[in-house]
Amino acid sequence: MKCGLEIHVQLETESKLFCTCHTNYQEADPNTNICYVCLNQPGAKPYPPNQKALDGALMIALMLGCKINPEVTYFMRKHYDYPDLPSGFQRTSIPIGFEGDLNGVRIREVHIEEDPGQYKPDMGIVDYNRSGIPLIEIVTEPDMKSPEEARKFLRELIRVLEYSGSARGEGTMRADVNISLEGGKRAEIKNVNSIKGAYKALQFEMVRQKNLIKRGIEIKQETRAFLESQMITVPMRLKEDTDDYRHIPDPDLPPMIIGADKVETFLEQMPEPAHIKTERFVKEYGIKKEHAQVLTSELELADAFEEVAHQLDPEFAALWMRDELKRVLYYNKLTFKESTISTDQLVNLLTMLQDKKITTKAGQRIIEQLPHNSKMPSEIAAEMGLVGVVEDDTVLSAVKQAIEENPSAVSDYFEGKSKALNFLVGQVMRITRGKADPALTNQMVVEELKNQKI
Repeated sequence: MKCGLEIHVQLETESKLFCTCHTNYQEADPNTNICYVCLNQPGAKPYPPNQKALDGALMIALMLGCKINPEVTYFMRKHYDYPDLPSGFQRTSIPIGFEGDLNGVRIREVHIEEDPGQYKPDMGIVDYNRSGIPLIEIVTEPDMKSPEEARKFLRELIRVLEYSGSARGEGTMRADVNISLEGGKRAEIKNVNSIKGAYKALQFEMVRQKNLIKRGIEIKQETRAFLESQMITVPMRLKEDTDDYRHIPDPDLPPMIIGADKVETFLEQMPEPAHIKTERFVKEYGIKKEHAQVLTSELELADAFEEVAHQLDPEFAALWMRDELKRVLYYNKLTFKESTISTDQLVNLLTMLQDKKITTKAGQRIIEQLPHNSKMPSEIAAEMGLVGVVEDDTVLSAVKQAIEENPSAVSDYFEGKSKALNFLVGQVMRITRGKADPALTNQMVVEELKNQKI
């Protein structure tokens, strides 16, 4: 299998690419964010390109390791007739960046172009609110060999886009997925709007093409549509070549040059890309790669980890932030930024844990209270009566009490039922009000049960 992707994601701007209409198309009533420019009325001319959109595309191209085109850059008219294009052509730039790389997948080129409107063939209506919103198009080489590799690449790409602060992320992503098997002809799959969709479309198309090859049927070079509701692809039309679009330079838009000084300025200002930050975390802080990948999933979370790691043991901080903090964020459906949890709160909590002022179980209960809570964990611990770790003698006494009060659980344990041990440990935690160390308690329960058997 060979797979290449053409990914389109909206750039984060307030106005469209060639006019001043607002880009909040999802919130506005149909056909209200429009003007004579984005509807291509007779005599209408496009405004000069949106500077913020151009800067955003340049930033993303650099974060993908692209070379920047030093020649004159200009917009082309890409012609095709479809109801979502009132002009009969789409304005798309020649490549701004080229020959990039993201985790071993080569980036062929990066463009900027205008989004078409939203056409609903089943209803015969078009909403032009989206028409003219700036898009970045990222074209890869066919370097992915499986649906899993494509999914992994898209996840990494979305992280780069989110780190850039210049794009709207997976929610506006649309991908064209190109796939061929055993050197056969290529199928291009349209209407893929998510990472999961790309993965499912590739899985289906790979099986479809394999079955055709087994039956001796030649695979057509065609464009297919992905039906997300059924997770299948269906034929749309024969695949066009570039010549079919009759590209010509747009005479209404000025040529542009991206100067070397501007590129240097952006290189100095741009955030460290997530995939590079992941590798640095592994080398600089000595943490596991899987921990680093989770911690760099969000820029604010990565920044928070670095602040905490400068004050505490990085491995200990990484383990708690990857497991317990992410658990709490996931449960509350929050990003780290949305949670308003501060690095001071994290340092305070982890310090109490390291100094054994609270147990692991108490730490888990405290961290669950932190989203949208300005109190320090030490205050929360005091209010909940969680401060303090009981001595071994007290734990042993609680262990004996739990065993004595639960003879049926003891019998289950000796019969090989593992859940019985968890139950007895839970009883000890109840008796000690969560102030016993869970791992030590587990060992002490096992030892005491052994002694009783002897």
